[in-house]
Amino acid sequence: MIRSLAILLGLCFLNLAYCQMPERNTANVEKYKQICRDNIYSEMKGMYREAGGALKFPFLAPGSNQYLDMLWDWDSWLSDVALRQILLENGTEKDRKQALKYEQGCVLNSLSYGGMDGWIPIWIERSAPSRNEMLQGVNAYKHNMHKPTLAQHAAFIVQNMDGDAEWLRDDFYTLQAFVDRYLNFQRHKATGLMYWETDEAIGVDNDPSTFYRPDESSGSVFLNALMYKELKAMVYLAQCLNLGEIAGYYEKEANVLSDRIREHCWDPRDGFYYSVDLNLKPVVKPDDADAKAGKLIFHVGQPRTYDCLIQRLSVWSGFMAMWAGIATPDQAEQMVEKHFHDTTSFNAPAGIRTLSPLEKMYDTRGSGNPSSWLGPIWINVNYLVFRGLVEYGYNEEAKELAEKTILLLGRDFERFGALHEYYLPDNGEPVLNKGFQNWNFLVLNMAAWLDGKSAVTEF
Repeated sequence: MIRSLAILLGLCFLNLAYCQMPERNTANVEKYKQICRDNIYSEMKGMYREAGGALKFPFLAPGSNQYLDMLWDWDSWLSDVALRQILLENGTEKDRKQALKYEQGCVLNSLSYGGMDGWIPIWIERSAPSRNEMLQGVNAYKHNMHKPTLAQHAAFIVQNMDGDAEWLRDDFYTLQAFVDRYLNFQRHKATGLMYWETDEAIGVDNDPSTFYRPDESSGSVFLNALMYKELKAMVYLAQCLNLGEIAGYYEKEANVLSDRIREHCWDPRDGFYYSVDLNLKPVVKPDDADAKAGKLIFHVGQPRTYDCLIQRLSVWSGFMAMWAGIATPDQAEQMVEKHFHDTTSFNAPAGIRTLSPLEKMYDTRGSGNPSSWLGPIWINVNYLVFRGLVEYGYNEEAKELAEKTILLLGRDFERFGALHEYYLPDNGEPVLNKGFQNWNFLVLNMAAWLDGKSAVTEF
């Protein structure tokens, strides 16, 4: 009996030790870095998909059963950034030439579903109906569409082609219409900020600053940071196509948007960027019938003088202001010191929590529709926060985050022979969707930076 109990206790302690993140030391980082590289190199072409059905061009798919054979918006963009790192480290010239058609195909497939109204779907399946058929059941001006990463994806490809954008020229009008759709119809007039039409398919699915919020009310810092970078990508692409006046237009819009984000989304009290609530009643003058001498009309003596309200919800996307280069150096310093370093909030053993556990909504249970962004670790989040740290010179913090990501994914490969979609923050246990490739492969870009080697970055 005593011997059995001792064995049982030993197994419990062994299991407890096994269910913790590996110690962050040089030996472990090097070990798991190599495991990541070996596995990812062998899986690279698993994201390649051939043309067929509604998808007229070859493209990149995230992989795994849940995302097996579909084109997704920001997934294909970040997957491509990872793919270019793999090709840089372990590809031949023939491999790079082969990959180009899949890269360009992501953009061209999306643009083939574009039109004068600018609407482009978030994802496209092989069996998808035509654009006209889609729009019979969707109001293009009242539904979300492809996130503002399409121009960024195109610009990333053009940069890797030494500025050759001729493959995009015939479709550049469609890309302009797409970007202008956001500027013309998803911009809040009073603040100048972009908003989500609804809470459906926003990428960060159940982000509480948007999830179950009223339509057109979420001035999401995530969306606005993406849009700023999208406008900068349009400047670059227009310049490559010798369309200088058009480049100037988008440059002006980018500058205006960055100013509005700093004005409305920065919170000096907390030293962080937040999404804002746009759902305020309008300020209106009284009707003639009410404007009678001596009649008390509420609020007219001092109507509101602000156009939005800060949503002080500790969501990871505040760090997107550093990724996009919107934060001032002083703001970035406050964000790093107050928020990145805070282990009771964002900073976890496995990386960056998508929602602080100090929020009542914090919940790490697995869910697939919507995907859970209420705390679990996502590798694209680790990567985008890492990139912001690097851009502002916080190399020690970037090193910490890169090493945590390497340990997390290397151990996942070691134990399960595959990666997962997202993970528990404290011990790195996988939560859902074994076989997820996608932006997880960005761990190689982080490892290359860590080694002082050439690291591919998004536009």
